[in-house]
Amino acid sequence: FIYQLTGTIADFTVAISAGLLLRSVWALVFGLIAGNFARFIVSYLIHPYRPHFSLDLEKARELFCFGKWLLSSSILIFILNQGDDIFVGKMLAATALGFYQMAFRISNIPVTEITHVISQVTFPAYSKLQDDLSSLRESYLRTLQLTAFITIPAAGGIFILAPEFTKIFLGSKWLPMVPAMRIFCILGALRSIVATMGPVFLSTGNPKIQTQLSIMQLIIMSILMYPLTKIWEIAGASLAVTLNNLADPWGVKKMLDIIKCKLREFGKSLLLPFSGSLLMGLFLQGTKNLLGTGVSNFCLLVISGGAFYLIFTYFLDGKINNNSLKDEIREILRSLK
Repeated sequence: FIYQLTGTIADFTVAISAGLLLRSVWALVFGLIAGNFARFIVSYLIHPYRPHFSLDLEKARELFCFGKWLLSSSILIFILNQGDDIFVGKMLAATALGFYQMAFRISNIPVTEITHVISQVTFPAYSKLQDDLSSLRESYLRTLQLTAFITIPAAGGIFILAPEFTKIFLGSKWLPMVPAMRIFCILGALRSIVATMGPVFLSTGNPKIQTQLSIMQLIIMSILMYPLTKIWEIAGASLAVTLNNLADPWGVKKMLDIIKCKLREFGKSLLLPFSGSLLMGLFLQGTKNLLGTGVSNFCLLVISGGAFYLIFTYFLDGKINNNSLKDEIREILRSLK
């Protein structure tokens, strides 16, 4: 936490200061450099470990056999994450690319940040449990349930309130990005579920599956990107990126086979977040038509929607999950004391 927060503060402070002084996009570059330099310094202050050079061919071979799939996945994921931006910028020009990138960032920031942290924590935890499938399966399902409990309603809320958020906080000129933003919200919800599988593949010594899944996603996106973008522009591009998740059921099956988990258990962990988010969306849609626009009304919608979701999940958790979600949250709260 200290390591990450220090870099974030340094990045923010330098970028804002440089932006006010230089009035240039170079401020963002200076901010990124400052953030990483701060983390570099802090890493030596908060931990006694000091890296040093050592050559061990046996360990190198072992790491390469495992790491070659990680390297391949990293390259494929980079293409998946950046290739659509390159294509949209080339085919639809800079203005459309600006709408497209902003739509993705707003709709996926909550999901991306949450799943990134969870993946960092669960990978070493799962590694310790890789020889105990029963404990690994239980830990995964708890992680999946908690992840879905947070990320799916976040994506659903953004989906419903996208027009109001855009108009209030960015201005009417950004409204053309709303259809793409809503499609990306669906992508965000799917990504939050898929992201829970990666640590399982890695911790059980199956990084190859992650690479194979990325290859299938890239093939699907490559096939769909041009025709959908040609027809619906940035909304079509976002749809092509979202539809590359058609490969995910294959990854889910592989993951469930590894941890010896039934599909019914997997689906049960997602039932409450999905049903709660759906009802919350209907509630928000009806409420926003009554309240109208404005910053205060928007804040009221967010608060009331969140309260509605929490109340719904609280009462149904006992019937669907035998209060497992409440127990999980209580355990987390106790650990924070």
